[in-house]
Amino acid sequence: MPIPFDNTYIRLPERFFAAQTPTAVADPQLIRFNSKLGTALGIDAGWAESAEGVATWAGNHIPAPAQPIAQAYAGHQFGHFVPQLGDGRAILLGEVIDQSGQRRDIQLKGAGPTPWSRRGDGRSALGPVIREYIVSEAMHALGVPTTRALAAVSTGEHVMREGPTAGGVFTRVAASHIRVGTFQYFAAQEDTDALRHLADHTIARHYPAVAAQPQRYLALLDAVIAAQCQLITHWLSLGFIHGVMNTDNCAVSGETIDYGPCAFMDDFHPQRVFSSIDRGARYAWGNQPSIVQWNLTRFAETLLPLIASDRDEAVAKAEQALAAFPDAFHAGYLAAFRAKLGLDEGHEASPAFIKTTLETLAAQEVDFTLFFRHLTRLAAGEAPDEVIALFKDPAAAGEWLADWQAIASPTSQLAAMRAANPVLIPRNHQVEAAIQAAYANDFAPFHRLVDALADPFAPQADYADLEAAPQPAERVTETFCGT
Repeated sequence: MPIPFDNTYIRLPERFFAAQTPTAVADPQLIRFNSKLGTALGIDAGWAESAEGVATWAGNHIPAPAQPIAQAYAGHQFGHFVPQLGDGRAILLGEVIDQSGQRRDIQLKGAGPTPWSRRGDGRSALGPVIREYIVSEAMHALGVPTTRALAAVSTGEHVMREGPTAGGVFTRVAASHIRVGTFQYFAAQEDTDALRHLADHTIARHYPAVAAQPQRYLALLDAVIAAQCQLITHWLSLGFIHGVMNTDNCAVSGETIDYGPCAFMDDFHPQRVFSSIDRGARYAWGNQPSIVQWNLTRFAETLLPLIASDRDEAVAKAEQALAAFPDAFHAGYLAAFRAKLGLDEGHEASPAFIKTTLETLAAQEVDFTLFFRHLTRLAAGEAPDEVIALFKDPAAAGEWLADWQAIASPTSQLAAMRAANPVLIPRNHQVEAAIQAAYANDFAPFHRLVDALADPFAPQADYADLEAAPQPAERVTETFCGT
């Protein structure tokens, strides 16, 4: 088998999905295949880059024993519940077990319409394919739980958005595509039997240790809360803004999923928003922890019939589980920013100092990534000039540095700082430049960015230009969903 499929989701009841064959495209051309990930999945790079392999990544060829399906789910979108969403332009080819024994989904995005396309074409423009490949692979290299990029192809066809736009298909790898919205789909129908099937499948796939717990569905809730808590602290520590944290974009595995209007901040502000559709700043950088807790509360609601037969008892247990989130998040948040700032674990002054630091960065419009990058260099013995130059007011920089030097432990914490503060991130203007070049059939900027971001914590002389903040004319202030 060119792809060693071993499918389990298709063994769930038929109401969980719809069988769906991808729609062929006119002239698929391989842009990039992730050979390292392919090897981990047991896929031969030679086959993957052959005509048959490229046809597979485009949806023109279905290798045995793939069993392509579109998955059903619901979701809260910007706080409003939609009882039926589902895969509108994504088709799950099947599952494989990777070299570490982990089960992974292989899914095509942009492979044509499904029963849940809602009169859409089921296609993807080339830009979102380029964006998701760059950012998801960068997130993986940064150590963030995330879906991965296996392949990207152009289709030789145009899709109609604001006008005719070159099309593409993206091959995504995920621990699974089970979402909070998947549970909501069956909860809305009061289908307790389906919820039990889904919960048991999720436990077996993601949290097998939970199966032995006497209250395994409550333990599942605890496990998902912990995974999401870890994820959100990592997002915040990197200045990452997901942009569309709807419950259908919240994976119960704890992976980052769906990179439509996502962005990394340049200059820091806690209310920074990039997504063109987030007009109320619901998903701003600083709002993400409360939104994660809100999404987890929606998840807990779906589990109530499984947690206890008496609703009041189930609510009390779920509320107790959810009450652990704030303290767990706060502990993870402090640990992440202590590492970034070179503070000893448990330093009593660090919560106030972290708060003051972020307020100062916002007031001075300091570039988030460059600040921590240059601070790490300062901790290693270099002059403070580059840190000071990031501030609008040198006096404010000097005052902050004096406070930092009074409490930081740069010598003992330097390794932690280097591991927490990347040299490179996928900056918005660089991603946008790669997208625009791709539309002109020039994929060199895309490949260069992907190559550079594979090692984001190491200084790389060949990619030093990618460290720079955007010039005023280069700034990207708005990002867009790919649908």
